[in-house]
Amino acid sequence: MEPEPPAAFREKAKVMDAEAIRRALTRIAHEVLERHKGSDSLALVGIRTRGAILAQRLAKAIEAVDGRPVPVGVLDITLYRDDLSRIAPNPVVHATEIPFDVTELHIVLVDDVLFTGRTIRAALNALTDLGRPKTIQLAVLLDRGHRELPIRADFVGKNIPTHLRERVEVRLAELDEKDEVVLETPVDAEVR
Repeated sequence: MEPEPPAAFREKAKVMDAEAIRRALTRIAHEVLERHKGSDSLALVGIRTRGAILAQRLAKAIEAVDGRPVPVGVLDITLYRDDLSRIAPNPVVHATEIPFDVTELHIVLVDDVLFTGRTIRAALNALTDLGRPKTIQLAVLLDRGHRELPIRADFVGKNIPTHLRERVEVRLAELDEKDEVVLETPVDAEVR
């Protein structure tokens, strides 16, 4: 059985522009520092790819406020996904790059969009295979709902209600030449 061709999408609305993304990350930086009373024993781990970029930006925002650098790592969750056989016949596995021991650290896991919770579940499994953090919290740029697992974000840039068939596209200058978040809807369906 051959996989169905990907659906065509059109832009429905711009959810965030570059300034809104910057403000959201600055606010999250303040919230993280307030919750942890500073950056001692704090590290950020971004989920590859856009989560890793956002983790780097968040680390810079935290350093701008607290005056001290925060360690940042990158986590690849490919082999931990529960839908591996459905996403690609030969998935590309990238390196996990965490240049510090996660044991006894307060880890803030960073991703771009929280949707079903399955990516975060995979990330938690991958992260705990590397050690036993003191705590793991989740920071996301967007929470769009539709959870399939009991996972929630501790730090959220923006909550956006979406239809299940819609798609949230996070575009970051490092990959996509500009910063923006758009909501897209399938061309073949009128979504209200």
